Amino acid sequence: MKILAVGDLVGAAGVKKLKTELPKIRENEKIDFVIVNGENAGEGMGITKKNFDDILSEKVDVITMGNHTWGKKDIFSFIDHPKILRPANYCNTVPGKGYNIYEYGNKKIAVINLIGRVDMNVLSENPFLTAKTIVEKLQDKTDIIIIDFHAEATAEKIALGYFLDGKVTAIFGTHTHVQTADEVVLEKGTAYISDIGMTGPKKSVIGMDISASIKRFETTLPERYRIAGGECILNGVIFDIDDIKNKVINIKRVKI
Repeated sequence: MKILAVGDLVGAAGVKKLKTELPKIRENEKIDFVIVNGENAGEGMGITKKNFDDILSEKVDVITMGNHTWGKKDIFSFIDHPKILRPANYCNTVPGKGYNIYEYGNKKIAVINLIGRVDMNVLSENPFLTAKTIVEKLQDKTDIIIIDFHAEATAEKIALGYFLDGKVTAIFGTHTHVQTADEVVLEKGTAYISDIGMTGPKKSVIGMDISASIKRFETTLPERYRIAGGECILNGVIFDIDDIKNKVINIKRVKI
């Protein structure tokens, strides 16, 4: 089977790009299951009910989140929906779930959402220990385990890849909005990529207006981020999984 993961949707423009391109990717690549990171869909911060409904209208199977999970108050009205996940290593008193099991055909697919702790400025539990606990619970209950690790530091992401090699099917990174070229199937069979990139304005600074971003860096003064305009890109990755061994036989970056 083939699983597509789409990188951070940035604003309404990113959602629109997904709606335009996903049907074509699904048909051309014979995609069976789709995971989308939607934590920036609400104009760069959080996700609204409209964003959520628009994404699900494209038959997306799972929406993952990150450090902007609570950026829009709308989320509290649908955070318990089975198709949306917030980081599993958030404090266990917050609403929502950090992982879930989904069925496709005769396969049980677990998706786990984690957040990093290096330079993220978010209070969270240890993602390595959280992942270990969850994976141990899921190993005998699922055929496939996929992790979206929403993190800043490539070292933290790479370390998690080796930490879980052979224990999960695939790990993909989100958050930096810049697609990396380090896709690999690790020695014990886990597919890995540090960041799958973003879906949003191409001529931008990680999706945001260039002039506003430069002003922040040039002056060090606060400047409200604005979503950039113009042509959009879609970034993601496709995991081609052997139906017998449930191992990734090929990992392919997507950039449109």
